[in-house]
Amino acid sequence: MRLENMVIAAARDILVPGFGRSEYDYKADGSVITPADISMQQRLQSELAVAWPDYAMLGEEMSEAQQRDAITCTAGYWCIDPLDGTKNFTAGLPFFAVSVALVIDGRQQLGLIYDPLRNEVFSAIRDRGAWLNGCALMATTGNATVEHAIAVIDMKRLPVALAVRLVTEGPYSSQRNIGSSALDWCWLAAGRYDICLHGGQMMWDYAAGSLIFSEAGGYSRSLDGDQVFRGKLEARSVLASADADLFDYWGRWIGIPF
Repeated sequence: MRLENMVIAAARDILVPGFGRSEYDYKADGSVITPADISMQQRLQSELAVAWPDYAMLGEEMSEAQQRDAITCTAGYWCIDPLDGTKNFTAGLPFFAVSVALVIDGRQQLGLIYDPLRNEVFSAIRDRGAWLNGCALMATTGNATVEHAIAVIDMKRLPVALAVRLVTEGPYSSQRNIGSSALDWCWLAAGRYDICLHGGQMMWDYAAGSLIFSEAGGYSRSLDGDQVFRGKLEARSVLASADADLFDYWGRWIGIPF
């Protein structure tokens, strides 16, 4: 079974029926978890192991020890967020997705993100491009100046001083935050946002999305000036734009050492 078909079928069987009607609990870090998170991860883990037995599995709902073991697999590993936007999912807010990346030798080789409510499949293969439902995807922005830009920003994870500065001096036209990092990457690649700033995404939040965005021609860095994905089990901040000039301006305004 193709990866795309596998992910679509699992999401339609597990996520769509539970949308807005799921029970939930809280993990130790305060984030929400539902039975759908567990069911999606278990199903994908099982099916991926059958189709590609050489690769390990790193899923959000695994223990940290299991995740670190996966990174050491010499053949490579799947990095999966079975339900990105879980709080939206439980509340009935239509912004969530499944994210799958294949990492080999510390580099993303393939990324796929599926939005089951809009039936949108975003995908990429390293050095071969990105696609939306099979059509070539090229990151563009309709707003070439920061004064007209739509920014997607997660305020609560940013350094306090930077968050306050953005609230009081933000240079963009308007600001959004839909609560799904996977969709943020994809919607940037599709030109639905102009600039992005996030204070801390986990590996499964950015593994597939940053590859899709990069292969679509977008620009991204972490706030330390380094690339976002480094093949490590670490939280990373994100600054991104589809437009080179906007990306440069955004980085200089914030003070990133490019």
